Amino acid sequence: MESPVRDALTARLSEYERLTEVGVGRRPAVAVALAAAGSAVTVTDVHPFDVPPELRFVEDDVVAASERADPGPAYHADAVYALNLPPELHRPVRDVAAAVDADFLFTTLGFDAPAVPCDAETLADGAETLYVVACDDRPKGQR
Repeated sequence: MESPVRDALTARLSEYERLTEVGVGRRPAVAVALAAAGSAVTVTDVHPFDVPPELRFVEDDVVAASERADPGPAYHADAVYALNLPPELHRPVRDVAAAVDADFLFTTLGFDAPAVPCDAETLADGAETLYVVACDDRPKGQR
């Protein structure tokens, strides 16, 4: 199934060669589209899920990962992203991305404001907002 939002997210995220999606759940459509576009994609979730073979799945708790000096190999990517990320996870995922010098990109549940400083990009003719924390924009203490 094609959707303008999925296609716009895929186009934007496919600028990265290696990506990690946090909290994939039962909706791997963007990750699958990224893999089809040539990106290497690892997906994580706190619960085990079956994912298509073109994706690498790692069961992990991103909050626990944010507390480790090295979050783990699943997060070593050019970008760490999350879709429909609840505010209580914005900081932990940002910290994981910072620990591996990756950009952090995310969408919210739609009505939530970002809980971390970031830039906003409008996608799909205004249907989606992608929030971006570029690794170069982080304060030195957070790199």
